[in-house]
Amino acid sequence: MIRKRVSSSFRDPSGFLFTEDGEIYRQINQSYRTHYDYFIESGLYEKLIKNNLLVKQTEISQDLEGSSQDYYKLIKPEKLPFISYPHEWCFDELKDAALATLKIQKVALEHGMSLKDASAFNIQFKDGRPVLIDTLSFEKYKRGSPWIAYRQFCQHFLGPLALMYYRDQRLNQLFRIYIDGLPLDLVSALLPKRTFCRVAILIHIHLHAKAQKYYSHRTLDKTRQNVKRQSMFGIIDNLEAAIRKFSYKLPESEWSNYYEDLHYSSAALSHKSILVSNVLDKLKPKTVWDFGANTGLFSRLAGNRGIPTVAFDIDHAAVTINYRECREKNQTNLLPLVLDLANPTSGFGWANQERMSLRERGPVDLALALALLHHLRISDNIPLEKIARFFAEICQWCLIEYIPKSDPMVQKLLKNREDIFHDYYEKDFEQIFNNYFQQIDRYNIDDSDRKLYFYQKR
Repeated sequence: MIRKRVSSSFRDPSGFLFTEDGEIYRQINQSYRTHYDYFIESGLYEKLIKNNLLVKQTEISQDLEGSSQDYYKLIKPEKLPFISYPHEWCFDELKDAALATLKIQKVALEHGMSLKDASAFNIQFKDGRPVLIDTLSFEKYKRGSPWIAYRQFCQHFLGPLALMYYRDQRLNQLFRIYIDGLPLDLVSALLPKRTFCRVAILIHIHLHAKAQKYYSHRTLDKTRQNVKRQSMFGIIDNLEAAIRKFSYKLPESEWSNYYEDLHYSSAALSHKSILVSNVLDKLKPKTVWDFGANTGLFSRLAGNRGIPTVAFDIDHAAVTINYRECREKNQTNLLPLVLDLANPTSGFGWANQERMSLRERGPVDLALALALLHHLRISDNIPLEKIARFFAEICQWCLIEYIPKSDPMVQKLLKNREDIFHDYYEKDFEQIFNNYFQQIDRYNIDDSDRKLYFYQKR
């Protein structure tokens, strides 16, 4: 059996994650023994599990071979079907993750503990809900101590949410640069002046940023710190109220109204849904990634069958609509995420390995690429050979839609540019994809010139 450290788990001296024989484990070090025992004995773990705020874990009675000398205990956390990152979340997902973190901190204080970490990367979505995945994020609460993770919370949640709300939702992409959270001085500089009139934003971002700058070259006398426990609850309530006031209003978006604008006739859309459903029932994949998912119409065909499904789209509005519907209808097997497939998440963080690239989080059983190929080839100018190779690297099966140049949508893309795409014909598409995939079937979509190709990786 080969033991491999999880690349993101090296900063915390309390323990680390590793995989062995396809399973994931977390070693708890002796240095964290007192805090971990109290975490269990205080009832905090049980309470968080009951409230669906923490992933479940199982203690392993015997140590696995090769543990370090600092070993105290070994636990096996529940394995999630997909790990996502904050820059891949829409506004509502980041907001829900922030509120979940504050709720976790409240519950922790009620049990005599406090979050020492408030990183957005410690939150993942399980069954459609944000949950904490880091069991070692807690420490015993010391009377009079401030919330040590307050700054991190503002950098990972309040600051990014404020930028997305007041400026542009695409600013969550700053997480790809600032893995330790958005610097508050940068957030303060980017926010409009009117936010100085919002008390919570003034205190927790603007004045907080000034205080950070002031104390950056000074020594803070920690002996004078005496924050009452009730004041901690007051800070949390204030942060929670500020975040709840952020209500993201959907902008007009070409893609958020895609199906309403009738790019398909009702007959074509209905037949396409039947074809996708038939493939899902025939293949019975364990996992599905839907690229160019829009508002999730076809992603739901997989999710509603109990298949863990990730629905990727470049448009924040479409992803938000998808996420809100999942939340309202309690659709637990579908995770909508923001992704530009022409520039997907790469490995980032320390040595470009601390956070996984999209490809490293695969392969997936079935990839859906419906009404996507023409955008990749024409809008993004990506050769068909590179597209075929990419899908061969990330999936075992692929259901991809070919839309000919005669289609009104393709004509729209070509309207204001020269047609230099001499390989974008069905015979070229088939020849190139057949180098990487074996064609299982091909389906003509009713009332349309569009076709679906069902492939298996060679």
